[in-house]
Amino acid sequence: MKTELSRTLGIEHAIFGFTPFPAVAAALTRAGGFGVLGAVRYTAPDDLARDLDWMQEHTDGLPYGLDVVMPAKKVEGVSEADVEAMIPEEHRAFVRATLAKHSVPELAEGESSGWRITGWMEQVARGQLDVAFDYPIKLLANALGSPPPDVVARAHDHGVLVAALAGSARHARHHADAGIDVVVAQGYEAGGHTGEIASMVLTPEVVEAVSPLPVLAAGGIGSGEQIAAGLALGAQGVWLGSIWLTTTEADLHSRALTAKLLAAGSGDTVRSRALTGKPARQLRTEWTDAWDDPAGPGTLPMPLQGLLVAEAVSRIQKYEVDPLLGTPVGQIVGRMNSERSVQQVVDELTRGFEKAVDRINRIAGRSEA
Repeated sequence: MKTELSRTLGIEHAIFGFTPFPAVAAALTRAGGFGVLGAVRYTAPDDLARDLDWMQEHTDGLPYGLDVVMPAKKVEGVSEADVEAMIPEEHRAFVRATLAKHSVPELAEGESSGWRITGWMEQVARGQLDVAFDYPIKLLANALGSPPPDVVARAHDHGVLVAALAGSARHARHHADAGIDVVVAQGYEAGGHTGEIASMVLTPEVVEAVSPLPVLAAGGIGSGEQIAAGLALGAQGVWLGSIWLTTTEADLHSRALTAKLLAAGSGDTVRSRALTGKPARQLRTEWTDAWDDPAGPGTLPMPLQGLLVAEAVSRIQKYEVDPLLGTPVGQIVGRMNSERSVQQVVDELTRGFEKAVDRINRIAGRSEA
């Protein structure tokens, strides 16, 4: 499963895996793919440095990357406290009422929220990069489009390729104009922040829009046959995220959440602003239903919504309040019905890819088998 991009990066399979778990990213890299560690949860630079040290020790000298969440435009002089002060009391009251309805316990006295999505704020993301460029990362990906020009230049100065996610051909062309090296065409089916165009339509549109830049297909991909389809549409690899959530190396800290993922079907997700303020595909729960109900106050824009619900999400996760318990995940969740190691997933993907290629060769009359 080699492409020009996989050869450039020195990997065996053109499988790129985004994950918040260092153990998953390292295992994918060791399995011949390309692990990409999500940095958004690292608010302290020392914590990111600790896990990148661990990655160095467990990737056998093979390449890996980092994913940040960073706005394209610099915002100076705005602190987290400044942003928190913008949250209306009506929304805070709605959070309290929803948690009380489901009898969600408070955190212990002095215990802070363990889920704090502030990585898209300028000072936090730049602190992550100050750490990251001390390590031999080979790819820097940004989930909010093109990073600021100075970040692109800094990455290139370190010999690091820059990737950006796109939900439309128009977005992809903006990335190309910004000097991005790799465009990730992320379809509507994907978990997390995603647009409104499905992968089958989006991938070839983006390939044509940014040629000759390499494109990775993302969204709804969880089998080798789907990887073959993505490459047939012109992509030079695939970008997978959701499929790793139920691997044995993943650390969700919740057996109840793992059980919900294993039991979910492809129709059990919803694209909602409940988590961050931007449309993000996630498990549908009574929490997402509450925020999407027209009778409620509605969600706030990013990053206000993420700051508003941070403690609530921590409480829901800690106490495993099943009706409210969810996570970002794509429609591919319907195929995630057993726990397997990362290596087993990669083996299944490559076998499926080979079967798909053999099938097409037979259809095209290139094989007698």
